[in-house]
Amino acid sequence: MADKRHRSVEYDKVGDDYLEHRSLQGGTVGWVLLAGLGVAYVISGDFAGWNFGIDEGGWGGLLIATVLMALMYTCMVLGLAELSSTLPVAGAGYGFARRALGPLGGFATGTAILIEYAVAPAAIVIFIGGYIEALGLFGLTNSWPVYLVAYAIFVGIHLRGVGEALRVMFAITAVAVVGLVAFVVAMIPKFDVDNLFDIAPTGATGASEFIPYGYAGVLAALVYGIWFFLAIEGVPLAAEEARDPRKDMPRGIITGMLVLLVFAALMLTLAPGGAGSKSIATSDNPLPEALRQAYGGNTWVADLVNYIGLAGLVASFFSIIYAYSRQLFALSRAGYLPRFLSTTGSRKTPWVALIVPGTIGFLLATFVSLAIGAAEAGARMIQIAVFGATASYILMMVAHIMLRRREPELERPYRTPGGVVTTGIALVLACAAFVAVFLVDVTAALITLGLFVLALAYFWFFSRHRLVGVAPEEEFDAITSAESELS
Repeated sequence: MADKRHRSVEYDKVGDDYLEHRSLQGGTVGWVLLAGLGVAYVISGDFAGWNFGIDEGGWGGLLIATVLMALMYTCMVLGLAELSSTLPVAGAGYGFARRALGPLGGFATGTAILIEYAVAPAAIVIFIGGYIEALGLFGLTNSWPVYLVAYAIFVGIHLRGVGEALRVMFAITAVAVVGLVAFVVAMIPKFDVDNLFDIAPTGATGASEFIPYGYAGVLAALVYGIWFFLAIEGVPLAAEEARDPRKDMPRGIITGMLVLLVFAALMLTLAPGGAGSKSIATSDNPLPEALRQAYGGNTWVADLVNYIGLAGLVASFFSIIYAYSRQLFALSRAGYLPRFLSTTGSRKTPWVALIVPGTIGFLLATFVSLAIGAAEAGARMIQIAVFGATASYILMMVAHIMLRRREPELERPYRTPGGVVTTGIALVLACAAFVAVFLVDVTAALITLGLFVLALAYFWFFSRHRLVGVAPEEEFDAITSAESELS
């Protein structure tokens, strides 16, 4: 079996100093910072984005979708806790799938994750622009200067070093958490169950007061239920910079997930319950809008949450920049993508992998917003990010199941409760969410699928013949391949 799995792998010879120019700063991140990183990845989803699911499925449809996605992410996080403690490499999902599914499966997973993480900041920076315009700051009538400044500042902070970047991120995330708590306290007195169901049922199959857009609306809302948790799976990307990844990774990612579950339940209940589902269904700054609706006009709490909402959006924007740089770094270091992208500087930061996707994200946010409007652009980019995310979830859960069956004796410092049954549940729900992307926005799904196919073609015709065996994600298979040839 090993011979068949490694027969098509071709490794290039590289200089002895190859990894010296492609190494990260190890031992800088403990489990608390990892948990903070997990919350930071996602916390912007509590401030904006999830509410579009009300427009697709009504409050009841989004509730069902969110419960299902919460189950999917919880099961997936338990699986990733095992994988990240067993294979603590910067490639994370790509590394897991590479071990279980071979080079093609690894590259497909890494590409899907890269699509998610490269596009998600572009969506978030559009929401940042929306919040700033809503506050009337700087007299802006177009948000492209906000996009430029945001990318420049936060890519710049990452260039200074991972320790400094993650501490800044942790502080920003703490401010965002305070904003969410302030919102909860202000909305509790205004909560009314009737507000949740103020969208009239349509003629769709299965439509009712609870799910006004019927069964199809529930499926379509899955995409936005994901937004409460999207990117928590990025925590394992910090494996090579963690102090003790075998212990810290499971503790960090599981703690982060528990925090996100609490905030998802509170936002989904209190925002529409205080303001009315209809009033926030299409808003690009739903929490301040909910407060203004609930209190009959502008209030200091709405302004406070609006300002702090920027912190939440910035926290996710800032942290996902970290994620895309590490995924791109790992794929490039192993030769799947051009190797210059994995070059690190004197501060051990992958500076090329930070700047190139940042430039692409800025251009994407700017020109798509100008073409179709900020709100629609943000929603479309959510679709693209979710397409990449769900594709990677499917592959990572398959990887967990395959490794459990193929390598049962592999040392696993943490073992997933329920084993393959747990990750099997996540796999089934990820498949449903993947289908939902096509139902909500076929154009976005087809564009993303086209990019995915082009990337796979690049691998098949070019990069698979130029892989680098000394990369940590490839080292196991390189050794196994060499042993197979000798025997």
